[in-house]
Amino acid sequence: MGSMKRIVAGVAAALVMSGAVCSLARADTGFPFGMEMTLDALPQPGSKRVPDLDIGDHGETVLELWCKGAKGQFSVAGDSVIFIAGAVEDRNCPASRAQADDELIAALSAATNWKRQGDSIFFIGPKTLHFRLNTN
Repeated sequence: MGSMKRIVAGVAAALVMSGAVCSLARADTGFPFGMEMTLDALPQPGSKRVPDLDIGDHGETVLELWCKGAKGQFSVAGDSVIFIAGAVEDRNCPASRAQADDELIAALSAATNWKRQGDSIFFIGPKTLHFRLNTN
């Protein structure tokens, strides 16, 4: 009888652990609220910066771009996404970086869908943007 209880307890523990692993796997497929990600791109000439997004738990977003800084808001329903840019902080940027910043904000604003593949997040619209989650 004692060994049967140990077997049942072991099976129950295994089911609980497998459920936990499944919920972790599902969490890796959701929109990355509360996470930071970096654009999969090289720095602009003469700079070490690469744009990143810091997305809050409710979609509020802080963008550090090639030169400028900005705020915005993501709204997500399934695989649909809407990004609304807020205030942009102009930091006396060189023209080429300012243009790249404006183009990146425009591409995020034009994205209509998103998908996640592991640590990669794709914003899909007229131009697809690839970001990598900062997992460190």
